[in-house]
Amino acid sequence: MGNSSAQQPAGQDFGRSKAKISKWVMSVVPWLIIGGLLWAGLFIKPAPVGSTVQPSALERRDYFYGVAKPVGDQIWFAGSNGKIIAIGKEGAAERLNTGTHATLQDVAVWDAQQAVAVGNDGVVIYSTDGGKSWLKSESVPRSQVANKLTRLRLGESGMALAVGEMGALLQTKDGGKTWNRIRPEEDVAWNDVAILPDGRRIIVGEFGRMSVSTDEGATWTDIPPPVPTSLMAIAFKDAKVGVAVGLEGVVLVTHDGGQHWEKMALGTHDHIFDIAWDSRNQHWIGGGSLGRWIKGSQNADSWQTGRLDASDLSWHTRVLPTDRGAWFIGANIGQWDGKQWHPLSAGWQPEFLISLPAPVEKAEKP
Repeated sequence: MGNSSAQQPAGQDFGRSKAKISKWVMSVVPWLIIGGLLWAGLFIKPAPVGSTVQPSALERRDYFYGVAKPVGDQIWFAGSNGKIIAIGKEGAAERLNTGTHATLQDVAVWDAQQAVAVGNDGVVIYSTDGGKSWLKSESVPRSQVANKLTRLRLGESGMALAVGEMGALLQTKDGGKTWNRIRPEEDVAWNDVAILPDGRRIIVGEFGRMSVSTDEGATWTDIPPPVPTSLMAIAFKDAKVGVAVGLEGVVLVTHDGGQHWEKMALGTHDHIFDIAWDSRNQHWIGGGSLGRWIKGSQNADSWQTGRLDASDLSWHTRVLPTDRGAWFIGANIGQWDGKQWHPLSAGWQPEFLISLPAPVEKAEKP
């Protein structure tokens, strides 16, 4: 009895020690686990299984606003998320590394090496190696209110004009590296500028505004607005014949270099966003909202209009004439051959839609 009672405290001490050890182990184990996970996260890199999935160069959420034809077989499209997509003759697409995520509104190319693009928040990027790399211009004049640049027009030897919000009319003479403002800031959006063969510049913008310079932008003379609606684009085929287009189906024609303008009765109130002279086929071609196309005769005195496809009512902000018709660029991209609309799908595989040609609506002078 005496021996049994003497051994009981030793058993109790052993139990207490065992409990302390268990408690210590339980307190340490979580920290060991956390430490192991941190070490694995820092030093163990998982090997990829299979090939890495790369996003398509063209995504369905993309919008495009500008187009350019570089030297060679490619065509460039500029748009949302800083994208410039180059598509080759065989349909293969490549996303150029622009270095920006700002939406690009336009892109233009002087030659095989020099290119420039402009966009939202006053972003300007330029390339000196044919689009392989792009640099951001750090000398772009800015407004305290708004800075979107919407359109580019090129001159010779690295000269270009860019227009945009708050009266922006900017000029570069060194391929886009440096820029200066050639009109004072004002509360108007200029939407396009034409550089005529005789050196004159004509700008168009909100509320039908027009202005002309005969001294390379040193001074400007406003032209009385021929219409109250905003003008979106202007183009000339020579020093005399030009066309300006705008909202609510506006088409204006001049035969005296922009001194006087005549409104054409197009027969539609759909917005017209762009106009271009097709020197190959000797006619005018334009595009706008709801799949609208317009086509004008050589002297711009007779016009036709219709829709690219009855099932595709997308808007298009740019038109680029080609040998086989024209590219239309906007909510989607495709080629129109004058009879059928051939949109490009995600992945840049052509979808040649089989459909009847859209009806042609003739329009004469009012």
